[in-house]
Parts: sequence; structure tokens; C-alpha cells
Amino acid sequence: MANPSLSEYISQSQRGLYQSVFGPDFMKKAAFQSSDAGIFTTTYGRKVWQALNNQTRFFNAIPRVVWGNTAGWRVRSDRGSNRSLPIKEAGSLPTVDVSQIETVSSLPRIVGTTFGASVKAVFAAQLEGGVGDVLALENENAQLDHMKEINQELMAGSYAVGSGAGATSTFVSNGTNGAGILANNFRIGDEVYVYDESAGVTQNLDTGTAARTVGTIASGTMTLQTPTGGSIETWANSLSPAINDVLSIRTRAGITSLDDVISEKTSTVAAGGTNSGVVANERYNLAAPSAGDWDAPASVQMNGGTGRDLSLNLLDTAIQKIRENGGEPKLLLMGHDQYFKLERLLNSQQRYMGQEEYQVGIGSERTFPGTRTGLVLATYMGIPILPDADVTKSSGTGGVGQGSAIYVLDTDFLEIAVAQPTQYIENRDYFAANQLVVRGLLYTMGELRCRNFFVQAKIGNLNS
Repeated sequence: MANPSLSEYISQSQRGLYQSVFGPDFMKKAAFQSSDAGIFTTTYGRKVWQALNNQTRFFNAIPRVVWGNTAGWRVRSDRGSNRSLPIKEAGSLPTVDVSQIETVSSLPRIVGTTFGASVKAVFAAQLEGGVGDVLALENENAQLDHMKEINQELMAGSYAVGSGAGATSTFVSNGTNGAGILANNFRIGDEVYVYDESAGVTQNLDTGTAARTVGTIASGTMTLQTPTGGSIETWANSLSPAINDVLSIRTRAGITSLDDVISEKTSTVAAGGTNSGVVANERYNLAAPSAGDWDAPASVQMNGGTGRDLSLNLLDTAIQKIRENGGEPKLLLMGHDQYFKLERLLNSQQRYMGQEEYQVGIGSERTFPGTRTGLVLATYMGIPILPDADVTKSSGTGGVGQGSAIYVLDTDFLEIAVAQPTQYIENRDYFAANQLVVRGLLYTMGELRCRNFFVQAKIGNLNS
């Protein structure tokens, strides 16, 4: 197009940055370059687009309730022996016995997200080519990150298998996807168990009562930290960590995960060697976990650390176990890899008598659109299917990452109890910070609660 006159240029420029008729490449920011390859560089727009997966599907699907006046509850796990029997004429009464009552502790956990900007950045962001209100931008991003962190903590796995030797007080899992499993399943401050596969010994405490915690996680290597008052801990029998050793959760620093609720402390998760790697985490939220504590019989189908393909038998068994324990499955939760495997399993069995697209709502989420014939899945046996990208992947023999787990859940007994809804705090006290910065904090106080472990199920060691 022809160059505009000066009057046209002035008239047009007064319309503002977003209403130029000169086209996207005409308005340039002057920036003289010594090479003189061109004296104009492109001015970037202010809109910042997300290139990250910010979905929080499980968090949106699970019921959320007010915390209430409780720090835990008790679970009746056994009826008592021979307290109910037929009585013959003039026969003896049944033996007097009592119910087995287990104590479950549940206290709120805190998740925080921070952001900040210097006063210079706040000013410069308003100039030409800046992002605009940088504090508003970071606040918006922090809100997304905060909810994503909660969803990822809810979806974290409860263990990782070692892929090789490391130094004392470190754990290495950097095989195929192993580094990602370490980063996704653990958080700094988590208390952990260490299972020495070759010696068949679980090491969970320092000398005294101070538990070992996660210090750092970087590039597939985790450093275990000695708490204040604890002694320097080596692995069981003074051995250095090796392949197929297992690190598992004892207590979370953050929100308890679904895998903590459903996992078993005796699940074999690695094959080979003198002994098989065993997950040795205690039942979640017990008041004082120890070696003999109650391990609730949720249905957990592992395969000794060896990957296998999903089958309908595995899925049907999980559903069956829940119904045998008096529950009714309300939700199938899985990663996208297992979603497509399940679709392929069912695809060959369909009889196409007409299709009708429909969706099922779970909480504030909805399933993918499906058809009544199941060609595109929305339900299986009438149970809604919800894929979540954050579902934990199994860690198998040698620390090799496998496919995502599948959870079959009776959500009537699962809830996110909120002690304090998400709060926003902003601080502009430059003297307290000793810097010219504006800082913001988002925090949420709550916890995942399960009131019936018997009616939840998990399928692990699945191929991706």
C-alpha cells in the first residue's frame, strides 16, 4: 500500500495500539542497529498465551465439603470372631467379642503459591512492547498454577523404583520416565520409607524418632534430608542405594494423594534380585504409623513390577471387588493412554444399532462426548470415565516408567475437605522485604479424605 501522509499517520496513531489499519507488520519499534540490517524490530503484543496444561479434572470432579469439627474418625474394620452364631436348644451363647476399631487421623495440609515483581518491572511492563499489568498477569498465572499443584498432589503416586546406585542418602530413578516419576510423585518435605531390595529390609527412621524427608529432587536423583535432631542415616545394612530399591511415602508434606489412600504397604513393585521390591508405606493418615499398623483392604492389582496390557478382566475384577465390599463404583479415573487402550478393547465388540452422542457430568467436569455403542467412550458398564493427564504412572523393575494407573472409585466416600478456601495476600512492605518488590501469596488449607477404603480400587503396572 502507498505510504500514508503525515496527517493520516497522526490521525491513525491516535486511535491506539490495537486499532491500526496499517497491518500487523507496519508499526515497528525504532531500535537502531549498528549492522544496519534494518532499523526496525517487531513490537510484541501484550497478550500472553498459555502453553501449559492447566486442567484440574480430578479436583473438579471430587466432592468438596467444609472441614467440620473433626481431626479424624474411627473405622470399624472387623465384626469380631464368633459373636454371631446359631444357638442349639440349651446350647452355649456365642463368644463375647468386640468390633475392631481403627483410628484415622486427618488434619488439614497447606499448599502455597507465590509470585512477585520489582517496582521497576511493574513500570517497564507498561511501556511499549511490555505485557501490561505484570502483577495482574502473574496473579492470574499463579491462580492456575495453584490449582494445578493441588490436582498434581492429589494424583501423585506413592512410590518410585530405583534405576541404579547412588551416593549415601540419595535415591536414583532416571530410567525411562523415571526422573519424571520422582518429580511427580514426591515433594520436598515428604517423609519416606526406603526399602533395600537386596537385603529385604525397610529403613524408615533415623536413630531416635526423626523421620527421613525429601530434601531435593533434580534430574532423576533425590537427596534424603536428615531432620533437625536426627542422625546421619545410611541405607539398611549400610548399603548404598541400588537398582530395584524402593522409595515410598510415609507422610505427605502436602495433600494426601489418591494413590496413598488406595496403595498397599506390601505391594511388590519390582522383580528380580534376592528379594522383590515392596512398597512399605503405612495406611494413610494413621495417628502413629508403625510396622504392625492396619492396612485397609482396598483392591490393588499390581504385577510385581512387570508391565502388562490393560484387559477387561482387570477392570471387571476391580468393579467386582468394590461391589463385594458393599460399594458401587461411581468413577473410572485414568490417563489418556489407558483411555485409548480401553476404547480399542471395546471397539471390536460393538454392534452398531444406532448412535447417540452424550456426556456424563462428574462434579463440575464432564466426560468426553461418547456414543451409546461405546465407540467413543463416555462410560463403561454405566460408570463415567474421566481421563486426567496428571494420573500417576507406575514405576516398574529397574525404575522404568510404565503407563498410567487406573482407579475405580466410589466417590460417595471420597471428598476434599476445605479448612480455609484459597486466600490471596499481597505485600508491598519494601522495608520488610529489604527490596523494592511487590509480592503475592495464594494458599489453600484442606485435605483429601476417604471414609471407606474398602470400596476403592487401583490397577497398576500397566503398559503405556
